[in-house]
Amino acid sequence: MLKSKILSPSHADTILILILRGFALVAGAIAILIILFLLWEAFPLLQAVGLHRFFTDASWHPTEGLYNLTPMVWGSLLVTAGSVFLATPLGIASAIFCEYYAPPIIAQFYLRLIELLAGIPSVVYGFWGLVVLVPLIGKIQLPGTSLLAGILVLTLMILPTISLTATASFAKVPLEYLLGAAALGISRWATIRVVVLTAAKSGLFTGLILGIGRAIGETMAVLMVCGNMVQTPKSIFDSIRTITANIALEMAYATGNHRAALFASGLMLMAIIIVLITAAEIISQDKIYD
Repeated sequence: MLKSKILSPSHADTILILILRGFALVAGAIAILIILFLLWEAFPLLQAVGLHRFFTDASWHPTEGLYNLTPMVWGSLLVTAGSVFLATPLGIASAIFCEYYAPPIIAQFYLRLIELLAGIPSVVYGFWGLVVLVPLIGKIQLPGTSLLAGILVLTLMILPTISLTATASFAKVPLEYLLGAAALGISRWATIRVVVLTAAKSGLFTGLILGIGRAIGETMAVLMVCGNMVQTPKSIFDSIRTITANIALEMAYATGNHRAALFASGLMLMAIIIVLITAAEIISQDKIYD
C-alpha cells in the first residue's frame, strides 16, 4: 500500500507529463507539416516528369528541362562518408583517452575544448577552411576547393558530436564490468576493447548516426570550400556540389519547375535524414545494459 502511494504520480507530475506530451505533439506536427510542404511544392514536377528523370537526365539545367541530381547525390554521400570515416575513429579514440587514460585535469580540459568545437557556427568552419585549408590543398593540386576540403572541414565539425556521445556512453558502462575484468587480471586495453566497447556499442552507433546526420545536412561549410561544380568527382581533389549547397545557391532566383526541382531535392534529403533518425532510434533501444 505504501509502495503504491510512493510510486503514484502527483498532480504536478500529471501536469508536467501533459505539457511534455503537448510539446512532443507540436514537434511531431511541425515535422509532418514540413514533409507535406515539400511534397506539395515538388509534386507538380514529380507528376510531370517522374522520379527517374532526377537520375537519368543528361545534366542539371532545370531552366532547360534537365533535372539530374546524381552528381550532387554522389557529392553529398562522398563528403559525408569521407568525414565519418575520419571522425569516427578519432572521436572514439579521444573519448577512450579522456575516460580511461588521461589525468582528470587534462580530461576535463580536453572535454571543454571538444564542447567549444561543438558550439562553433558552421560558417566559421567554412571561413577557416576557405582561408586556411583551401590554399594548402591548392599547393598540392589546384583548384583547392574540392571534395578533400569538404571532408576535412566536416570531419572537424562532426568530431565533437561523435566524441561527446562516446564519452557519455563510456561513462554509463557499469563499474561492475570494469571491476570484474580487473579481478580476472585483464589488461586495461583488453578491458576497453572487449568489455567497454561491447557494452557501449549502442551509444557509439547512435553517435555515429548523429554525426552522419549533421554531415549530410551541412550547408554553409561545404558551400564555401567544395567549389560548387555539378560533377561526379573522379578524385578527392575535384570540386563538387552537394544537395544542400545546390538548394542554398539556387533557391533565391528559382521559379516554376526549377523551384519545384529544388523542393524535390530537399524532399530526397529529408527522406535520407528520416532513415538515419529511424536507425538511431532502433539502435538506441537495443540496450546492452540497463
